[in-house]
Amino acid sequence: MATAATAATAATAPAADQRLRVVASFSIVGDMVREVGGDDIRLDVLVGPLREAHSFEPGPRDVRTLGAARVLVLNGLGFESWMPRLIEASGFKGREVVASHGVTPRTVAAGESGDAAPGSVDPHAWQNLANGVQYVQNIAQGLAQADPAHESAYFARADAYVHKLRQEDTRWRQALADVPEDQRVLATSHDAFGYLGAAYGIRILSLVGVSSEAEPSARAMANLLKQVRAQHVRALFLEHGGNSRALQQVAREAGVTMGGTLYADTLAPAGQEASTYLGMFRWNAQQLLKGFAGEQ
Repeated sequence: MATAATAATAATAPAADQRLRVVASFSIVGDMVREVGGDDIRLDVLVGPLREAHSFEPGPRDVRTLGAARVLVLNGLGFESWMPRLIEASGFKGREVVASHGVTPRTVAAGESGDAAPGSVDPHAWQNLANGVQYVQNIAQGLAQADPAHESAYFARADAYVHKLRQEDTRWRQALADVPEDQRVLATSHDAFGYLGAAYGIRILSLVGVSSEAEPSARAMANLLKQVRAQHVRALFLEHGGNSRALQQVAREAGVTMGGTLYADTLAPAGQEASTYLGMFRWNAQQLLKGFAGEQ
């Protein structure tokens, strides 16, 4: 027979967490999943804030985390090149949600971006807020299919979030409308902003291709320097985790100031302005508008 103390302990012990276990591949997708899933999910993010997702190497803890999950949400478009190995090692058999499903992929044209190979698929589709809407809708659909009991909650949160994304898209376009077209030039270290450029009428210049792991060649640096001078670029922008030394050298030789630091493949730590997907977009927009105006 249980003692009174034992009975009291059993009565107050927390129930096992029955929430849907979800794993997101990296911080930006993870924030979208958190917005849609709310308190109905238990979320783990493999590549957290300020960590490099391109070169991520999963460890034993990641294997265990994914193996225990019922849903995996990833970007797709070749972004998580390490994911197939992790899925195999973990024995994951749950639902796989590709957030970028339905997005029209951007491919890199010859000579468009530093040393990028022509025809390379650009995986950074979240840099267009319209694509962000598609991500959120795919995530909501995936969570609802895995957890029908909370379907209405997932879709309600997704609808509210989509409304915020569309409002931000409108504000950004209105702000850009006041910037002359010849001043809308984003020069940075790697080609992570192609979707942004195509969607919002911004010319993109970069040292290397779509992977931040690439090292810029002397030829790429000379080419960027030539373009910066020819197009009268007002500021060059560093990225968190980007090749700052090479870009700063180009800025010095061109006599151009360095603009604010942008977030491309990662969010900022919790508590900072760019710690969410919407916050990241707003932060980047602020830095770009200052740079375009020569206010850095």
